[in-house]
Amino acid sequence: MYAVPSTVGRMVTEPDAEVRRFCELFPAAYLAFHRRDGKRNQLSGASRAVLLHLAQTGPLTVGEAAVHLDRAQSVVSEIVNQLEGHGYVERENDPDDRRRTFIWLTPTGRQRLERDAQVLDPDLVGRAFVGLTTQQRQDLIEALAALVASARGIPNPSERERDS
Repeated sequence: MYAVPSTVGRMVTEPDAEVRRFCELFPAAYLAFHRRDGKRNQLSGASRAVLLHLAQTGPLTVGEAAVHLDRAQSVVSEIVNQLEGHGYVERENDPDDRRRTFIWLTPTGRQRLERDAQVLDPDLVGRAFVGLTTQQRQDLIEALAALVASARGIPNPSERERDS
């Protein structure tokens, strides 16, 4: 249920046909375009946590990462070894203290994080866009942007329940 002013000045409180149609189409669009990585290509939660922390903090030692992630240093070291094997992180000696080694994201690691954050598969969307005219693509993007913008500031009932 939602309430919006109608064109004749009264509040509409039942979902209209357009809302119902959007709600029907959205799951179909998600299923058509969501990114599907095979099990072998998925990042584990622990690997994602290490990569995200590195992206946010910059270079740090395995020990510093272990403290932040509340994991044993040996566990984080093993995760870093795996990430290094995939080319997502690299080790670099501390120029001020040769006994310390920093770990840092490689460009491949940054790309992997960006891809991991994508919900939709750009290739699938791109192939579907070929079947639309330039105007249809522009209209679709503008309409979706307007819908997202209009949702800002609308209270989400589940967030209110969580805060209570």
